[in-house]
Amino acid sequence: MYTTVNEDGVLNNYATEPQIYYSEYPAIWEQRKYAIQGVFASLIVTTLIVVALSVS
Repeated sequence: MYTTVNEDGVLNNYATEPQIYYSEYPAIWEQRKYAIQGVFASLIVTTLIVVALSVS
């Protein structure tokens, strides 16, 4: 962290910035994992909607 002082004597603290890196395209096993997570999330949302409609 570094600090600057303006002409009025006010201190400004700045956080150190992290190194920037480019993301890599997900591997095939990561893509499958994301697809499975999407299926389970869809099932949970669908179940919640069906339960809400059946209760009301």
